[in-house]
Amino acid sequence: MGAQPEVQLAVSSVSKHFGGVRAVEGIGLSVRCGELISIIGPNGAGKTSFLNMISGFYRPDTGSIMFEGRDITGERPSRIAALGIARTFQNIALFSGMTVLDNIMLGRHVRMKAGVLSSFIYWGLAQKEEVTNRARVEELVEFLELEDLRKQPTSGLAYGLRKRVELARALALDPKLLLLDEPMGGMNQEEKEDMARFILDVNQQWGTTIILIEHDMAVVMDISDRVAVLDRGRKIADGSPGEVQGNADVIRAYLGTAKDRQEVAAA
Repeated sequence: MGAQPEVQLAVSSVSKHFGGVRAVEGIGLSVRCGELISIIGPNGAGKTSFLNMISGFYRPDTGSIMFEGRDITGERPSRIAALGIARTFQNIALFSGMTVLDNIMLGRHVRMKAGVLSSFIYWGLAQKEEVTNRARVEELVEFLELEDLRKQPTSGLAYGLRKRVELARALALDPKLLLLDEPMGGMNQEEKEDMARFILDVNQQWGTTIILIEHDMAVVMDISDRVAVLDRGRKIADGSPGEVQGNADVIRAYLGTAKDRQEVAAA
């Protein structure tokens, strides 16, 4: 057997409380380079709060988060993005008055080194950087099959296409770790299949590590290397899709009891 890929992200005993509400309670998770891991759980299980701590939008009350050996616990989102962690959001966060191309270009801003002053003094350098970044954005437009929409305002796009643009904007960062918060939420079956294909390609062809929150269990079980299950702020299972499917605690969290599961299966 070959050597296991190294751990890229190590989350140790993180907790986050909001007043008396324990959104996340002592969760640990290790993610290896190139892994695609899904985080599932009932509504209110703490999934988005967990991603918010990794991406810097929440500061953990306890615990630590290490990325490629660097402690990023409580770092600013901009700093975490610059280190190579990108994310999408449960609610689409595009600039509706801007075109598809311009929205994706915004995702390149942390990769741009020329500031306003240097752009004025060294116009040629800034122009070269602009051309390079625009070329990368065009690659993403082609990869996500958005060629015919590049000049359209995102406000006029169908919901599934807007989700695709948001994925493109996150990918414009050229992330080492991609955090996806319900990227298929609200989509029809055809749109889900397209998005699942794109996510798999990003993971398998580009080697990007992915942490995915998703409610569609068929998708989760089909594309994930590993599945972690949260319930009421705690991690109750972590393993292969097959292991998690048969876990009694997971069945209880979703359906109450094994008997309930049998009744649902028989219905």
